[in-house]
This record gives sequence, C-alpha cells and structure tokens, in this order.
Amino acid sequence: MRHVCIIAEAGVNHNGSFELAQKMVDVAKDAGADYVKFQTFKPKELVSKFAEKAEYQKKTTDAEESQLEMLRKLTLTNDNFIALKEYCSKVGIGFLSTPFDLDSISFLETFNMDFWKVPSGEVTNLPYLEAIAKTGRKIVMSTGMCSIQEIKSAVTVLEKFSVPEIILLHCNTQYPTPYEHVNLSAMNTIKEATGKAVGYSDHTQGLEVPVAAVAMGATVIEKHFTLDKSMDGPDHKASINPAELKRLVISIRNIEKAIGTGKKELSPSEIENKVIARKSIVASREIKKGEILTDKNMTTKRPGNGISPMQWHMVLGTSAIRNFSEDELIEI
Repeated sequence: MRHVCIIAEAGVNHNGSFELAQKMVDVAKDAGADYVKFQTFKPKELVSKFAEKAEYQKKTTDAEESQLEMLRKLTLTNDNFIALKEYCSKVGIGFLSTPFDLDSISFLETFNMDFWKVPSGEVTNLPYLEAIAKTGRKIVMSTGMCSIQEIKSAVTVLEKFSVPEIILLHCNTQYPTPYEHVNLSAMNTIKEATGKAVGYSDHTQGLEVPVAAVAMGATVIEKHFTLDKSMDGPDHKASINPAELKRLVISIRNIEKAIGTGKKELSPSEIENKVIARKSIVASREIKKGEILTDKNMTTKRPGNGISPMQWHMVLGTSAIRNFSEDELIEI
C-alpha cells in the first residue's frame, strides 16, 4: 500500500509565539501527520522595506503595515527552532522548516531534516536553489505560480548537484484558492513533463481537494493548519482547524487503502456475497425426469450455488436427469 507523506503546515500560524508553536506540534502529532512544518526566515533577508503585502494579507492583518513589519511579528528565534526540533523528536513526529533565505538554509542544515521543503516563491531564485542543492539532501518543491518551463529549469539546477530525489508539488498560491483555480489535473502534467514524483500543496478551505489529489497519485500532501481560524495573522483564515486536520489525515489514510493494487479480482470481503448475489439455473415449475429442459420450464434465480446462467445454452435441450420441483437447482 502506498504511504502518502502528510505535512501539517504550521507555517507562521504560531504568530511568533514558541508556546503556540509547541501546541501546534501536539495537534499535528495527535492528527497523525507525518511531519509538522514551520518557516524559518530573517525578515530583513527575505523582503525589502518597500515590499507590499499580498491582498489576502492586507485583508487579514493591518493593511497599513509593510510586509517587513508583518514578518517581524511572525518570527521565531534560532533557539526556538532548536527546541521545537527536540520537542518533535520527543513526541514522535517529523520536524521540518522551510528556509526563506541563505542564512536560514545554513542554520537548518544542522538539523539533519529528512528533506528540504522548497516554497513556490523560491523556484526562480538561482542562488537559493544552488545552496539547497549543495547540501545533497532530498527536496520537495512547491510549484505555485510556475510555468512548466520554470519548473524544468529549477529541476535542471537541482540535478546539477546530484540531489538524491526531487518531488514536485502542484500548488496555487492564492490564500484561499478558489476551487475553479485549483487545476488539479496539472499535477499529472508536471509528472509527465519532468518524470518526477508529484504531490499537492493545498490552499483551499475544504478537505476535498487534497483527498482527491491522493486518489490521483499524489505522494505528498501539504496543508496549512491553525489552532483557531479567528486568530490574528495572515494565514489563519485559509487554514484548517485541529479537528479538520484529523479528519483530513483519516480520509487520506482511507483513500490509501482504497486505491489498492489495480488488479481486478474477487476481494476477501466479497466472497460471502458471491453466492447470495449471483443466480443459478432453476426449475420454473415442476419438471419430470426425462422432460426436455427449455426456457418454458427453466429460469434464473438466486442463490448462485448451482449451474451458472452463463451455461444456459449448454443446458437448453437436454433431458432432465430426475424430477425437479419449482425453484430447485437444475442439475445435468
């Protein structure tokens, strides 16, 4: 059975509080996610003082402040991340954090994470991609806002450094993403164009799309979650709450089981119903021994423990080997 890697994206929904970040680790662990993921950045290295906020950020935070001012409120210290990594190990969930600048790459490289998670905004950042690739670690990369050619170019850069594995996540970077803009079929377009395994990073408000992505072949699912959607901050309203995260994980695990092997055969759970649901050739009225069997004295009825109706023409025209009462299974 294929195991889908589920990344519970805490992002900056801790609002700069280590205590809230630690609670989010507990929520992700309780939900059954494989990893909880944060974001590591130095605000001045990430955005200039002239950078405006996205429209969705203006709607969910102070519209007058700059992106830099907003991000300063959402940072954790290096010591906080070290403590979070240790806490994840203690409770038994994988730790991830996405770096957004070169210094953060260097810092997080000491964490020995299972893989790097590259965000959509860095796909066209050559110095960033080279720094990530030089670590020689597996990479999972979101592809929001990207053309196929941009994705291919980024993959080419990463492959120059013998990255052991690259997984590409289809993504739409609008928060929240309208369903009509998801374009989930593009996930397989990316797979065909690059030959890489694919997954899906979701920013819709529901649970349906990531579950559908698993059914379509996603190997990784990433989803933002929050402790409370009503909290102040840019991403809370586009995130799912703890109860929804748990339902999402359960749904994905159920779909994993349901996908199966692709081989069409009788399943163990069907065996007991086979005889009950199928039909056999039976006498439609009393039949005397030696009487010719025809469509006037035979019919098909449940159960299916006699001669299959698929043998109908083989039975027609033969002589009854004994007396048969109505509904009795025909024997030849």
